[in-house]
Amino acid sequence: MQVRDYVIRRLIKLPLVIVAVTIGVFMLSRIGGSPIAIYIEHEMSRDEIAALEQRYGLNDPLPVQYLRWLWGVLHGDLGWSGVSVAPVADVLPSRFIATMELATLGALIAIGLGIGLGTFAGARHNKLSDHLTRIFTVTGASLPLFWFALLMLILFYLIIPIVPLGRFDEGIYATINHYTGFYTLDSLLSFNLTAFWDALKHLALPAFVLGFEGMAVTARMMRSSLVEEMNEDYVDSARAKGLPERLVIKRHARRNALIPTVTVVGMSWGVLLQGSVVVENVFRWPGLGRWATEGVIRGDRATIMAFVLVTAVVFLVVNLIVDVIYAYLDPRVTLGADA
Repeated sequence: MQVRDYVIRRLIKLPLVIVAVTIGVFMLSRIGGSPIAIYIEHEMSRDEIAALEQRYGLNDPLPVQYLRWLWGVLHGDLGWSGVSVAPVADVLPSRFIATMELATLGALIAIGLGIGLGTFAGARHNKLSDHLTRIFTVTGASLPLFWFALLMLILFYLIIPIVPLGRFDEGIYATINHYTGFYTLDSLLSFNLTAFWDALKHLALPAFVLGFEGMAVTARMMRSSLVEEMNEDYVDSARAKGLPERLVIKRHARRNALIPTVTVVGMSWGVLLQGSVVVENVFRWPGLGRWATEGVIRGDRATIMAFVLVTAVVFLVVNLIVDVIYAYLDPRVTLGADA
């Protein structure tokens, strides 16, 4: 099956999977009780509470409530965010963009350093540099994220105060045009290097912390795959032709070693989105993770449902992209109807 046909089939199936996710999210939101709790004040009477339930249709059967909620979602109505005191649809874009900027740089760090370290270690199998790299990556994959984030915060904010908290400096933020919502990109488009440096200072440490675990996992997978590929016959053939070791690794072994690594990279997006909850709270980053945490504390179901829905959709889309890249790297893969 051609890659194009496979992508079309997956895109057709994607809405069905998303609908299944929305059903799960909706049912989970009802397990803890009625979502009307966020609108209730202490001085309200039972009649007033009953009137609120009637107003929001919470007396209707669950299937009816779900269809009404889904209809609202399809029309951009995700409910009211008690945390932000605003419609969820108004708050979600800025929070989503903030998280995506953080996750994107975290992913670049995880992928770039992970593949680089894995290649470095795999090409020096059982040498001192390989052992040191393995110790570093195993340590990185084992560190609890919240502990590592707090450690970096204490080190670079309290002891060596070189990084600020939050996402931007208010005064500098007002000097740039906001084309995309990505402050690093917007500052470059505004030709404002001061704003770019400010955005980068705020972004660098939380992005590194977020991508560190993914970098360690990617490096371990890349190293293992490369060591395995270096023992294959086609690598010996390339060496026999007189190719330098650097080109043998770059042109032959590394590409094949990337095939299983790509799967790990795709799965790491889920780790990045989950880790953003911890990292954003530690570094006061105004993204989806911090917003969802506030929603959990306040019992704001609309905020929680929006977070779960958005992260699920992003994860599904990223998995589709990873599958296509996988097929590109390995033409032997058959993209069947049930792939």
